[in-house]
Amino acid sequence: MRTTTLGQLTVSAQGLGCMGMSEWYGATDWDESIATIHRALDLGVTFIDTADIYGAGHNEVLVGRGIAGRRDEVQLATKFGIDRSGGDATGSSAASTTM
Repeated sequence: MRTTTLGQLTVSAQGLGCMGMSEWYGATDWDESIATIHRALDLGVTFIDTADIYGAGHNEVLVGRGIAGRRDEVQLATKFGIDRSGGDATGSSAASTTM
């Protein structure tokens, strides 16, 4: 798998976005999602994206279980500060902040 550098991190050029494993695209399947994470790792994907807002925390638990025993192979990307309390399911009501 081709790699790229993000700052001082070397990650796979292709990442795995896990949002759809917890919401938005229909019913979720815990076993299938973990199998997908395992397959991605087996193929050399080292860059995985999650967020605590995906599935109200479900996604971070899912990803944690999917990378258990292989955490040293993975660079995790996450987001925070997404506020859906206003009923805006897209999260676009969250204020933009530069970190």
